[in-house]
Amino acid sequence: MVDIPDSLQCLVTASVTEQAGSYRIEIPREEVERGELNAGEFYRVGVLTHTGASSPSESPDTDIAPNATPQEPQVPPVDEGEVREVTIETLGEKGDGIAKVERGYIIIVDGGQPGETVTVNVHTVRQNVAFAEIVADDS
Repeated sequence: MVDIPDSLQCLVTASVTEQAGSYRIEIPREEVERGELNAGEFYRVGVLTHTGASSPSESPDTDIAPNATPQEPQVPPVDEGEVREVTIETLGEKGDGIAKVERGYIIIVDGGQPGETVTVNVHTVRQNVAFAEIVADDS
């Protein structure tokens, strides 16, 4: 299980690239421009392995070539006020349910329990994470 702390500022999918003898993971410009992150500050970074396709070019989630810069950022696959059914996969650090939807996008569900399939109302949407409340327990 992956614990997602409340201090999570940004969640991105990126490739590791080599540049000038070191390795780099790039954070999208939008994360800094929106004020979620500040250039020049230090952040802890967790790296999770990608399961599924063996390389980004084989991934069904993207048609961007490896090491290419996307022209437009992907929009979150959910909207504020949207009601949808999700399955809670794990619990976060504070006990909230964690569900994943399209492209691995995370929805944090207040009161969700692992294994539950629930209908939620999405109340807050960020570029890489959304927050929702349960409106019906479907399990």
